[in-house]
Amino acid sequence: MIKTNIKGIDLQFETSSDVFSPHNIDLGTLTMLSTLEFEQEDKVLDLGCGYGVVGVLAAKIIGAENVTMVDVSEEAVNLAKKNAKLNNVPEVKIYQSDGLLELQESNFTKILSNPPYHANFSVPKQFIEKGFNRLELSGRMYMVTKRKKWYMNKLISVFGGVKITEENGYYVFMAEKKSYKYANKKRRK
Repeated sequence: MIKTNIKGIDLQFETSSDVFSPHNIDLGTLTMLSTLEFEQEDKVLDLGCGYGVVGVLAAKIIGAENVTMVDVSEEAVNLAKKNAKLNNVPEVKIYQSDGLLELQESNFTKILSNPPYHANFSVPKQFIEKGFNRLELSGRMYMVTKRKKWYMNKLISVFGGVKITEENGYYVFMAEKKSYKYANKKRRK
C-alpha cells in the first residue's frame, strides 16, 4: 500500500509486482502532474493508467464523472478500480483497452500518459496519433518520458508544435490540438 499526498490531496494506492512502479509513485508521473493544473471543466483521459494515480487524482479534483482511465493490463485495471473505491471516487470510468482501440469516448480536454518508452515506439506512436483525434479543439496531450528527440518530433508532426519542460531527469511534453486553419497559418509565418 502506497500512501502519498499529491497537490495537497491525501491518496492511497494498492499495487502489485505485476504493474509499473509498484513500490512508490513513479517520479516521471509526479513530474508530469507538477506541470499541469486540472480545471473544473476538464474531461480527462488517463491513458495507460496503471494502478490509477493520475486518474484518481484528477477525479478527486474535478469529479469522477469527468475522468476516464484505460490500460491494456487486466491487473492494472483491477487495481485502478480498487484504488478509485479506496479513494472515494468509484464513479470513474475504467476500461481495459489496448491504448484507445476499445474506447469509444472522445472530446477530452486533457489526455495524460506516462507511456512505456523502454521498448520500441509503437505504443506511444499509437497514443499520440489516436489521442489527437480524441481531443477536443484546444485539448492538450501531456506525456512524460526520459527520451526527448523521438517524442518531440512525433508530437510536432501530429500536433504542429510541442512545449517541453525538463525536470528531475524527465521530459514533460504538452501538445495542444489547434484548428487546421490556425496550424497552417502559423507554419507559413
